[in-house]
Amino acid sequence: MEKIGHRYVIQYFHLKGLRPTNIKAELDSTLEESAPSFTTVKYWVAEFKRGRTSCEDEHRSGRPSEVAIPEMVKKIHKMVLGDRRLKVRELADMVNISKSAVHRILAENLGTRKLCTRWVPRLLTIEQKQRREDVSIECLAIFRSNKAEFLPIHNHG
Repeated sequence: MEKIGHRYVIQYFHLKGLRPTNIKAELDSTLEESAPSFTTVKYWVAEFKRGRTSCEDEHRSGRPSEVAIPEMVKKIHKMVLGDRRLKVRELADMVNISKSAVHRILAENLGTRKLCTRWVPRLLTIEQKQRREDVSIECLAIFRSNKAEFLPIHNHG
């Protein structure tokens, strides 16, 4: 069960009039190891006593998360297509965002991964898959027509 689910259960038991120790016992008997700690139960019971009704996390102030906006994704994609040997640090410096944000865009938005110091698409396109199949069929036909000379074994000695 997710932590939001735990909070709803704690809220339910609180509304039924159970004390934190009883709520913890109920959660332990049902959820065993995945039950929230007593400190967590106490915290949420106190929150509900103060009048809180939402079990969702409140908005936090601080540094905003970097969003992979379409313009940034396109910009990074264009740069990677121009030079597949670019490092994450270099890309981050060029677009002025964090390395982790660049890595997230490369992995999640563009579906690439680092391979032999180049960023390559993780999945083949339909055309690439079809070309791979066509070449494989051609090679198989050549092999079947002349097995002896397909991959000749040379004795060096």
